[in-house]
Amino acid sequence: MSVFEGLDTEAYDRSYSDAELVRRILQYFRAQRRRLAVIAGTVLLTVIADLSQPLIIAQGVSLLASNPPPAVLIGLVALVYVTACMGWGTNLIRRRNTGRAVGDMVRDMRSDAFQAAMSHDLSFYDEFAAGKIVSRITSDTQEFAQMIVLVTDLIGQIIVLLVLTLILALTEWRLTLVLMIIAPMIMASALLFRRIARRASQQASRALANVNSNIQESVSGISVAKNFRQEATMYADFGGTNRQAYAISLRRGLVLSMVFPTLNSLSGLGTGILVYFGARSALAGAISVGAWYLFIRSMQYFWDPLTNIASFWSQFQAGLASAERIFALIDAEPVVVQIEQQPVPTVRGDIRFERVRFQYSQQEIVLPGLDLHIRPGETVAFVGHTGAGKSSIAKLVARFYEFQGGSIQIDGRDIRTLDLGQYRSHLGIVSQTPFLFSGTVLENIRYARPEATDAEIEAMARRIGNGEWLETLPQGLQTDVGERGSRLSMGQRQLVVLTRVLVHNPSIFILDEATASIDPFTESQIQQALNLILAGRTSILIAHRLSTVRAADRIVVLRQGEIIEEGNHESLMRQGGHYAELYNTYFRHQSLEYIENARNALTSMTVGIDQAP
Repeated sequence: MSVFEGLDTEAYDRSYSDAELVRRILQYFRAQRRRLAVIAGTVLLTVIADLSQPLIIAQGVSLLASNPPPAVLIGLVALVYVTACMGWGTNLIRRRNTGRAVGDMVRDMRSDAFQAAMSHDLSFYDEFAAGKIVSRITSDTQEFAQMIVLVTDLIGQIIVLLVLTLILALTEWRLTLVLMIIAPMIMASALLFRRIARRASQQASRALANVNSNIQESVSGISVAKNFRQEATMYADFGGTNRQAYAISLRRGLVLSMVFPTLNSLSGLGTGILVYFGARSALAGAISVGAWYLFIRSMQYFWDPLTNIASFWSQFQAGLASAERIFALIDAEPVVVQIEQQPVPTVRGDIRFERVRFQYSQQEIVLPGLDLHIRPGETVAFVGHTGAGKSSIAKLVARFYEFQGGSIQIDGRDIRTLDLGQYRSHLGIVSQTPFLFSGTVLENIRYARPEATDAEIEAMARRIGNGEWLETLPQGLQTDVGERGSRLSMGQRQLVVLTRVLVHNPSIFILDEATASIDPFTESQIQQALNLILAGRTSILIAHRLSTVRAADRIVVLRQGEIIEEGNHESLMRQGGHYAELYNTYFRHQSLEYIENARNALTSMTVGIDQAP
């Protein structure tokens, strides 16, 4: 298997030029311009302090020939000490401001990336792995932080280089001229690494995203793995992904590590040339020994910032690659597009589908042309085999997906013209797998309406079975639900999310009913909660329980995205059509008649066994 297998770009990835990326990145730097100014000022003071020392020492070397008094030498030593302390202090201020600037810029970019992730449609998360998206928000923004450090260091390196060039020119202009001929060669050789470093960094980011995605999926599915004793297989899959990331990171490290040895070799060659010509000039008397020493000592300071600046663009590619992935997430085009943002102060719940065509892909047409009218306050249950289009109808009403043809109207208004935030505030949605956030039962119920008081929430919770379900919780409403509600049973989770809807009091209720079996006591409490919710509001039910189906005002039977039957339970059973077939297949075993017959049959069987000779 190729080491690069599985490192393809995501469909929403895009290529940005270096100029585009730099322009976008500068927006984050502008917010920190004051700190950057302080950093530049302290860098300048640090450079002055550091370069003052060889100047003082050079002066001392020149004075030694004239046998100066001890007080002068002590003064020079004290001056070296003071400049050293000054350099330490200004460098400390610089590092503190750099740390804060980096932290603030990473925070801002991470906030922008997270906000973009929250605004993307549900279809976006159906197509792209959540772990890879998380990697862009966390790992790539951290890589961006390293780039910010490089940029702030670059500011300092440029200042150092300018000051040193001036000092060298004042010290010995002829040697400085030779130095200026060598320097561009070093810069040009560094640019050769730029494209290779960019590609290697992009691949490293994708490999890390694969690792994060694998870890998230493995941890989320650990119970399934343990149930089927597949821990070893899961570990082997992770091992393969981890080895790939290791190989890619090793390749990237090799590319970046080649930059400095190459540049140091070139700068070493330059040093040799300048030492040779400088020594010949000093021996010939063209320059003084002190000036030659000062030039050579200053030249050693010159190479460091020059090689750092030369290598900057190659090292900068890692940050650009990460920034490119983050901006791609931010700039990903939404699938659901509102043509207007009309206010939605109230919703009556009149829903109309007119020739609605919907497909997940060109090969997967779910609704070929649906016509449906749900009246305000009506409860409609959708039944049909898997893939019939039941959940798709609910998702389209919630505006989680974009339909490709026809129109959907809410209270006579095109759903595409509504302010989505306001519209969705009138919806109450319960998914097939009830999701709870970490925290208490009380906090999860309040999630729908943050301003709700504890008393309001408790009063609403006790309307369900006189609050008996709360008695089954260890600390009642203060019970910690655990991650994803893992400390509660499926029935308790359903009761929590239904209570959340009751507190929210939506105009349109959408229920994709869970299929998990629960005990009869919890079943009756869930039905009580549903009865409270269904009263007086438009409801769309994707039903898996007979009690829910029978409670509907109308049952719509779907097959391959088309309505083939509709009516109430009794009328559809009399027709003996597809609904009757579904009832006998999925619902009949839930009926009291079926349970009673099964109980009688079991009793007769038991009696027969007891009477057998």
